[in-house]
Amino acid sequence: MAPEADAAALRMDTLGSMDTATTTDDKEHMDSPSTYSDKAPSIDVHELEGSYPPRSAAPSASPSVSDFFDPNLDVDASWFEDDSPYPEVRSAVANYDDPDIPVNTLRAWILGILWAIVLPGVNQFFYFRYPTIAVGQVVPILVTFPIGRALARMIPEWTVFGLHLNPGPFTIKEHVLVTVMAGVGAVSAYATEIIAVQRVYYNQNFSFLYQWMLVMSTQLIGFSIGGLARRLLVAPASMIWPNTLVLCALYNTLHCASIAGIGPREGISRERFFTYAFLAATLWYFIPGYLFRALSVFTWACWIAPTNVKINLLFGYNSGIGYSILSFDWNEIAYIGSPLVTPWWAQANVFAGFLFFYWFLTPVLYFANVWYSQYMPISSSGAFDNTGQPYNLQRILYSNATFNEDAYEAYSPLYLSTTFALSYGLSFASITATIVHAVLYFRKPIRYHLSRSLSEQPDIHAQLMSRYPQVPEWWYGCIFAVTFVFACVCVEIWPTRMPIWALIVALLIALVYVVPIGMIQAVTNRQVGLNVITELIIGYMLPGRPVAMMMFKTWGYITMSQAMVFTSDLKLGHYMKIPPRAMFICQVVATVIAGTTQLGVMSWMFSNIPDLCHAQQADLSGFTCANAEVFATASVVWGVIGPSRIFSQGIYYPLLFFFLLGAFLPLVVWLMTKRYPDTFLNYVNFPLMFAGIGLVPPATAVNYIPWAIFGFIFQYILRRRYFSLWAKYNYVLSAALDAGTAVGVLLVYFCLQYPLNGRIGENSINRWWGNTIFMKTTDWNGTALRQLAPGETFGPKAW
Repeated sequence: MAPEADAAALRMDTLGSMDTATTTDDKEHMDSPSTYSDKAPSIDVHELEGSYPPRSAAPSASPSVSDFFDPNLDVDASWFEDDSPYPEVRSAVANYDDPDIPVNTLRAWILGILWAIVLPGVNQFFYFRYPTIAVGQVVPILVTFPIGRALARMIPEWTVFGLHLNPGPFTIKEHVLVTVMAGVGAVSAYATEIIAVQRVYYNQNFSFLYQWMLVMSTQLIGFSIGGLARRLLVAPASMIWPNTLVLCALYNTLHCASIAGIGPREGISRERFFTYAFLAATLWYFIPGYLFRALSVFTWACWIAPTNVKINLLFGYNSGIGYSILSFDWNEIAYIGSPLVTPWWAQANVFAGFLFFYWFLTPVLYFANVWYSQYMPISSSGAFDNTGQPYNLQRILYSNATFNEDAYEAYSPLYLSTTFALSYGLSFASITATIVHAVLYFRKPIRYHLSRSLSEQPDIHAQLMSRYPQVPEWWYGCIFAVTFVFACVCVEIWPTRMPIWALIVALLIALVYVVPIGMIQAVTNRQVGLNVITELIIGYMLPGRPVAMMMFKTWGYITMSQAMVFTSDLKLGHYMKIPPRAMFICQVVATVIAGTTQLGVMSWMFSNIPDLCHAQQADLSGFTCANAEVFATASVVWGVIGPSRIFSQGIYYPLLFFFLLGAFLPLVVWLMTKRYPDTFLNYVNFPLMFAGIGLVPPATAVNYIPWAIFGFIFQYILRRRYFSLWAKYNYVLSAALDAGTAVGVLLVYFCLQYPLNGRIGENSINRWWGNTIFMKTTDWNGTALRQLAPGETFGPKAW
């Protein structure tokens, strides 16, 4: 993925990255279980463990759902009558339904709306902070369960105007509805990046109406397109959507009095374990987050030699490549996703890519002064001019935020740090690598799905869902029409410099790709991003218009990505037998509430947080908007100066060869595994390797190295040696650490940093050695290896 892609989209979802072996995990009896759980599906541990690559036999070419899916499967017709033909679906999804189970209840809507406000608001608050932290969907799943049961006990069984306040025990369908509302808009809306960059970098602060319509159009147009494609992507049994199976298994586990699982009976319950770990994580954050900040960025070598530029370039975390290895802050460790939920084979691919490209190739390029890199920090999210200073964007723009070519020729070409330049090359490679990898490894299952999805016999789940009234196509059409009008108003009424025809082109790109990408994701659990493609198209189509470029990319890329989010939720509702119309209404309402909440939080932050989105903040609260900085730099590269000057004609043209590299490497590995089927290369996955390190920058080694260390401990050592305990507590621990750290960040900021203009503890806590040593280094100051004399420049004399 491109480096400016939404960070939350790049991180693996807390639940979405789990395989089916990791959720149906214990037999313990839950207190006061739902009366509707007596038919829980039986889960075979041996069948589940098969979803991971074998431990002794040669692994499959690409460990994923297709490892245990045979495209030549001879499907017995009896399976369609009684259950799904796919074992992974049978292991996690019940093949029965009770239409009388309450779902669309008052308490479900109250809890769902509360989560649709709280979760998006919290995640939006953290999104502008570095390191950010995303509270995943597992938190509302786990927290809602005891709250729902408590409401079932406490609310009187009254009927008001024909509405039952308490229809009985809290049901599994209510639980699904609540958490779908919580998760559908939980990740920061991509359009908020546009608004932040316009405000900070282009001095455009348009009205709240513009912001609201922009967010609603980018979020809901994808929903309407996904709904229109649901007959191809949701109803067919062959469209598995593996990430939804994880959720199904977790819901069934929580609502079952007993389940044929793998967790031990002894030990504390998962709910109590979650509580203890949550409290511990909350309290611990006060140490690296406030009392001893040097533990968060533990650049010990830079403390020893604070003025040695080479040591700081190699061992620093702020502008170096992070050979220091350590961090004691879960906020930093889980920045790219919790290491406790990502399978080790996937982490190993990402880790290998990081070691080669950023710990080996980056210093080689830097110390060889390729791309004049020694005049800049080795790692930075910003762009630089030919004096080594941050690129002054205002010098090459007209007042209407369009490109001034004469001013550009008189000023300077744009230069990128070595890590930033490599991140673009890796994003190019990920495009072709994903396509080639999909053709080589998934052509048979994809061809099988394409040939079956339009005509296949409905399985038991489709038959059970046929009892419920379906959502008419015109409902989705109305959503599309309204949000398309919103989009047209945004680009026409306000000076965005984006024509309506460009908006239509962006939507056509998303519409063309939504079904094939959806089918690939439904089989492989991997999404092919359109961000780089859309950037290239708009960069050549409308050069010199940065705002138009950002909007085009968002409508082209996020429309498709949002369609995948909504379609995945529709498949979850399909498996859990949620009435389609109830699912439709809750998704639309929750998306509107979430988007409005995120805009409100962002507006409050700009009004109340001093120096928001500035690199150096007086209170060290971390709200530097690192992702917005990357997004802004991308708008300069692709939208202001344009890819023609940067890549086709500029010094960075060798990065275009990464397109060929991405196509070549998967082919080489595939040929070698055909010749040597028992080789370790079966585990190599280049699309994951290229895309997995796409968060650098703003991410650094402090995010990747401890992440890989924790992943090796939990996902390799503990999973293999203590599988039953790991299965019972691992994901609960991950959720507790994420949630506890998030609460700790909120407490530290609102109790100790925000009040009194951040003056609490300024003479004691803020000035002691443990909170200042890491700032007294050339790493923290972003010092380059080569320094220029006043008035001196580097690079070509003409551009």
